[in-house]
Amino acid sequence: MKSSARRSPCPVACALDLFGDRWTLLVIRDLFLGKQRYDEFLASPEGIATNILSDRLKSLTTHGLLKRAADPDDGRRVIYQLTERGRSTKDFLLPLARWGLAQCRGTRAMPGSTLEPRGPGQS
Repeated sequence: MKSSARRSPCPVACALDLFGDRWTLLVIRDLFLGKQRYDEFLASPEGIATNILSDRLKSLTTHGLLKRAADPDDGRRVIYQLTERGRSTKDFLLPLARWGLAQCRGTRAMPGSTLEPRGPGQS
């Protein structure tokens, strides 16, 4: 993920500067699916590397999409939670996932997802 420097004032370019790599949206997806701990993110089927995961968690926290908190089960560990800003990504993640279900052969909703396929013209 890139630094906070912007390529242009274009809103699409600015959003891509934050979300345009191959891992960031998958980490956010996992948070929506209930994952909170570092090892839970590592267990995702896409196989994110530890250094990339650390970088994405740090960047998402820096950009105000995640917050770190003490793990209530083990105070030596941390958990990650979506902030209000982070939860707002659902506004574009759900349509993206629905598009993937409808347009990409062999895809399926992730276990634990409340995603339901929609017909044309529905959001």
